[in-house]
Amino acid sequence: MGFEQATIKVEKETEFEELKSAIDRAFDPARVEKFLKYLQISGIRVRDWDPLLAKRIIERTDEGLATSGKTALSLYQTLTVSDQAQMREFYLSKIELVDAPLRHRFKKLYQYY
Repeated sequence: MGFEQATIKVEKETEFEELKSAIDRAFDPARVEKFLKYLQISGIRVRDWDPLLAKRIIERTDEGLATSGKTALSLYQTLTVSDQAQMREFYLSKIELVDAPLRHRFKKLYQYY
């Protein structure tokens, strides 16, 4: 039997879904290259979650979040600690789904230190 992730209930569902949707849109195949370019320009590695939020990389890629008047950081900060952990895990799973050729093109962003 393989590994099965435990299911933890999301407490702040509205904020969680709003941020999750923005991340989904940023990783849409039509937008993910733009997202990675913003990371590259900002000097942020793809796994560096906190600097990514601080530099508003998601808002630069996702017009929906940018025009909502909210930021990814503000949404993230309203989440409970367990919700924040699930959001980081969701983000980390999304970066691994980027196509291999694109990941190779931005290999410096994906490298471990």
